[in-house]
Amino acid sequence: MFSEWLEHESIRVRFVLAAMLAAFLVLTVTLWRVQVVRHGEYSKSHMKQSTRCVRMPASRGIIYDRDGVCLAENRPSYCIALYAEELRQAGGWKRTKEEVYRTIQRLSRVLQIKPEVTLDDVGRHLNRRLPLPFLAWRDVDQRVLARWAEHAGKFPGVDIYIEPVRMYPMGRLGAHVLGQVGRTDLSPETDDEMTYHYYLPDIEGKYGVEKSFNQSLAGKPGAMLITVDASGFRQNQVKGWESKSGDNVILTLDADIQQLAEQALEGERGAVVVLDPRNGDIIALASSPTYDPNDFGTGLNAREWRRLNSEASRPLFNRAVSGLYPPGSIFKPVVCAAALESRAGTPNTGFSCPGYFLLGNARFDCWRKQGHGWLVMPQAIEQSCNAYFCQLGMATGPESIIKTARALGLGTLTGIDLSSESAGLVPDSAWKRRVMRDGWRGGDTCNISIGQGALLVTPLQMALIASTIAGKGTCYKPRLLRDARKPGQVLRKLDFSQETWRVISQGMENVVQAEHGTGKRARVDGVQMAGKTGTAEYGPRDARKKYGWFMGFAPVEEPRYAMAIVIEEAMSGGITAAPRIKEIMAGAFGAASGAQPDVEAVPEGEIDG
Repeated sequence: MFSEWLEHESIRVRFVLAAMLAAFLVLTVTLWRVQVVRHGEYSKSHMKQSTRCVRMPASRGIIYDRDGVCLAENRPSYCIALYAEELRQAGGWKRTKEEVYRTIQRLSRVLQIKPEVTLDDVGRHLNRRLPLPFLAWRDVDQRVLARWAEHAGKFPGVDIYIEPVRMYPMGRLGAHVLGQVGRTDLSPETDDEMTYHYYLPDIEGKYGVEKSFNQSLAGKPGAMLITVDASGFRQNQVKGWESKSGDNVILTLDADIQQLAEQALEGERGAVVVLDPRNGDIIALASSPTYDPNDFGTGLNAREWRRLNSEASRPLFNRAVSGLYPPGSIFKPVVCAAALESRAGTPNTGFSCPGYFLLGNARFDCWRKQGHGWLVMPQAIEQSCNAYFCQLGMATGPESIIKTARALGLGTLTGIDLSSESAGLVPDSAWKRRVMRDGWRGGDTCNISIGQGALLVTPLQMALIASTIAGKGTCYKPRLLRDARKPGQVLRKLDFSQETWRVISQGMENVVQAEHGTGKRARVDGVQMAGKTGTAEYGPRDARKKYGWFMGFAPVEEPRYAMAIVIEEAMSGGITAAPRIKEIMAGAFGAASGAQPDVEAVPEGEIDG
């Protein structure tokens, strides 16, 4: 009986041992599958949960003028950075936040600079960008760096962080063309199937060339992969890939002529455009007053931003492409073209000027009060006679004038690579009925014939009209990106008769070169120039002010430059604008100028148009 019991217990022991062995085998196989067979799968899962991808900005491309003068580049900005993982405190986030801020306050005393961040800023960083360095001070100077070098050993978890800042070595030069950069408003994005979790500070173009060519200048970002613990603190860097620097950009601008244009506008409100009529290259484009784009490199504070936007002089406003002005007498060549092409007039069409033109009860005064007498078309252009052009406009009719103005590009965008370009306005009867609730009248025809009324243009548009006259009907699209391998893009080609261009060019040449031409103050020794002055009135009747205009091209035979300038609150185009064009063209052609704008005494009634 005992033997039976013993045999029974033996079976039970063997069964338990077999079960234990089976369990051990199952456990061994399972561990082998987890640690060996599926190691890669679980390792990837772990890495995915603990790895964060940080977007690394690329170095921004450099901007040059046509001759290789650097207009925009990058410089290192030295920042004081704190690393939260090295300042971490036991007992929750609040203690770590307070420790980081205490460190900033200690640094402030040692470095002798005021804190630029608050405790709330620290909290937001720990909440949103914990693994990244917290920049307590940006763009510190050499004295601060020297103090830091003396005390660096006392501050574990603090180091120098270098970030690139956009720099404009020529200062204000070309500010309205170059534009400015600002911080990128980054949000989670996907690039090449990689999701970025965090973003290091980056910049993007906000205006001007920096914005128009931002995609080329910005380059391609890189990435840094870091591991974080369960709380989100950075542990170490795993791997990553390098960013690709942005492309350099060569502009059509000539820094020397740009400098001349800006000097010509110094102390004034106005704009200058100089372009190459052979291909549309923008040689100079200036607006005054201007600003220093370097102020935007490290970010403007709210007060400075409000100041720039609230100033009556509007330094951020690009008058060259966005400013809208009545053209005054520089519109008169357009009226000539309309008359000649519609056969309403010929080069020998003449009218008498007694110093005014009467249309019913309305009187349109000429700038020369004693009158010009009998004039034919080229003489009328030379003398800018209002009475002549009122009569020529009435004979031609508003439809032909409006059609010609629009054919020359007025009322439409030029397509230049700058944002906020204005199209201007060429009013017609439909516009007047819609806006003014009135029909078109003869007085409207007279007004538009002398470049007044509701007609509005930009300086760039008028420079392109000068370019079209210089090119005998061929107008190239204005371009800022230089490419010597590509010819300019034809914007429009007008099939006007050669006689039309000859008459207009002859009259405009006499404006500058003739003894009594209204643009004689623009004359440059050794350079045959054609031009047209203009004076447009604006403001309330009891406090009228004037815009002074000049548009032209040079040399007459083989034009290299077409230009337009407008000065606000001028005496006249001939007195205020023409001498400034002389300064620019004298510099462009390497001639001595000696121009003295606004100093010559002018008799009453002789403010030429």
